[in-house]
Amino acid sequence: MIPIRQRLYINIDHIATIRQARRGSEPIPLDAVSICQRAGANGITAHLREDRRHIQDADIEVIATNAIEFNLEMACTAEMLALAERLHPLEVTLVPETRQEVTTEGGLDVGANASALEDALRRLRAAGIKTSLFIDADRESITRSRDLGAHAVELHTGPYAHAPSGGAALEALREGARLAASLGLAVHAGHGLTTSNVGPVAAIPEVEELNIGHHVVARAIFVGLETAVRELRAAMDAARRRP
Repeated sequence: MIPIRQRLYINIDHIATIRQARRGSEPIPLDAVSICQRAGANGITAHLREDRRHIQDADIEVIATNAIEFNLEMACTAEMLALAERLHPLEVTLVPETRQEVTTEGGLDVGANASALEDALRRLRAAGIKTSLFIDADRESITRSRDLGAHAVELHTGPYAHAPSGGAALEALREGARLAASLGLAVHAGHGLTTSNVGPVAAIPEVEELNIGHHVVARAIFVGLETAVRELRAAMDAARRRP
């Protein structure tokens, strides 16, 4: 059954980005958890990168303990799998990662990495952790994700976010969401979404969860974190109510 109210997970990586700019002690990412949840977020997302450019191991330790629901984004590596098995977040989303990129540039190549991904998904399921693969909204990636045993797919919304007035990227998300749901996959989406462009994605009925971060942290500079989350939550809910 498709939920009426989508789950909203706030990615707090860039709170840590501000702290790491000075290698200081503030702002503290953990402080955002209760604020986001009070403002209408269902959970927290954080991406522990190999180069530790923003979120640090100590952040992940305390977030995993304090967030009502925690989605750990990570690369498919032995180090990260061991960490997930120890901390036991509600969900792990496996994402592509290169040191050269400024931010995630596209979905996982599930074909090229099938064996490693299948093994990782098996380990995470055995630990009782929900699994998701961050992929582009194309048929091959979606069907392979199902075959590998993922619980969910997170559809990469970057192409849509970069050209929201173009119809092709949005239609690809709609078609991908329908296909994924028909295959029994839970459907999530995220990357580059903002209060102003989230509506058409939020309106896709099969999309159960959105992961949004950079926009919220940027908006929070001017209006505060709680208001930024409430604005986003309201835009999502309004899109779901439209006929």
